Formats: sequence, structure tokens, C-alpha cells
Amino acid sequence: MQLVIRRYRPSDKDAVLNLFSVGILEHIGPCFHNAMASPLYLAVTLALCVAGYLLGSVLGAVALPGAWAGLVYYCCHELYNSFVRDRLRADMQDIPGNYLSRPDDCFWVAEAEVDGRAQIMGMVAVRAKQSGKERHGELFRMIVSPLCRRVGLGSRMTQTVVDFCKERGFSKVTLETSSTQASAVALYKKLGFSHVLSHTKTSIVPDWLVTLTKVTILLMEKHL
Repeated sequence: MQLVIRRYRPSDKDAVLNLFSVGILEHIGPCFHNAMASPLYLAVTLALCVAGYLLGSVLGAVALPGAWAGLVYYCCHELYNSFVRDRLRADMQDIPGNYLSRPDDCFWVAEAEVDGRAQIMGMVAVRAKQSGKERHGELFRMIVSPLCRRVGLGSRMTQTVVDFCKERGFSKVTLETSSTQASAVALYKKLGFSHVLSHTKTSIVPDWLVTLTKVTILLMEKHL
């Protein structure tokens, strides 16, 4: 499969929005499994199972931990689903206006021919940021289709952003990802990004919901 990375075109919109939605929502399952597999949540599940049994009901021994697991899954689903809804109403609604209207911003797609027709297999964007006298680029919206995983596309798109930022004399490239996206974190570290900060703050959902998902937002950067 020959992949070509090029600038976004308005005709790409539907395919890009679909890939964005699918790419973000696929993190719900891993998020839930990571949370439920943590020692704390295993202990809570066991405690609820025992409590239900001691209340005199085998049904309770199943229902209480089931309700707990349902709550955790709801939080994981709402975290990523809310992010998709929010972004589709914001920057992803007008990609040319938000990413292509300034010379130091850009949005790329990775395109490949599948069964005789071109398909969007990945995307990535960058925005110029100003902090005092320092200018840097922030990487956004990195999504790779499941059909193109482990073929180096993520590395190529990240490098496209790094090269773009170098050409403009930026001091560094920054990005945010989540602790759920272990493969993405490993990729960025392999390409020279360092983890500089962790937080759980988001304006999209309440803090308690993020806490229950056990998701941490990771800020990473690469100096140029």
C-alpha cells in the first residue's frame, strides 16, 4: 500500500470527520479495561461482590460489582464521546479556517489507493503558538486508521509536523496525549519527545468523571 501525505482538501471533510470519530472512540474499550484492571478497582469489585453476598443474595454478589463496572464504563464512554462531540462542533467543523488560514498552521491527510479508489488513512495537524518571544508548534489530531497500523505511518506524519516546524524556526513541538494511548506514547518517545507534565483537567467533562476513568493527560515536547 503506497501512502501519500498531502495537505487537507475540502473534499476530504466527510472521510476525515469519520476517521476522527472512529479513531477517538476506539479508546473507550482500552480505557475501561485499564481502569478495571488496576489494583484499586479490582479491590473495589471484590469488596462489592463480598458485600452483595453477605447481604444474603447471590444476585447481589453479581449486581453490585456489575453496577460498579457499568459506572466505570459510562465514565470512559462519556469522556471520549464528549471529546468527539466537542471537537466536531469546534475546530473540526471548519478545518480550512482553523488549520489552513495561517501560513504557520497546517493540516495533512495520509491517502492510499484501496480497491481502485483513494481513501484517507490518517491525519495530523499543527498550530503555531506564541509564548513570550518563543514560537513553537503544537501537534493536534493525530489519527491512524487501523488498516495502516505498524507500517510507519504514525512516524511519517509526526516527522512531517517536526520538519514543518523546523522550517519555520520554531523552538519545539508540543502535544498532548492520554495514558490510555500507550502505543502513541511509545511512538512519540521513540521520535525524541519527552514527557514533561501530567494532569487530569479538562473543560469537557466534570473532574470526578475523569478521576473514575483513571486517565491522565500527558504533555510531551521535542526541542528542535
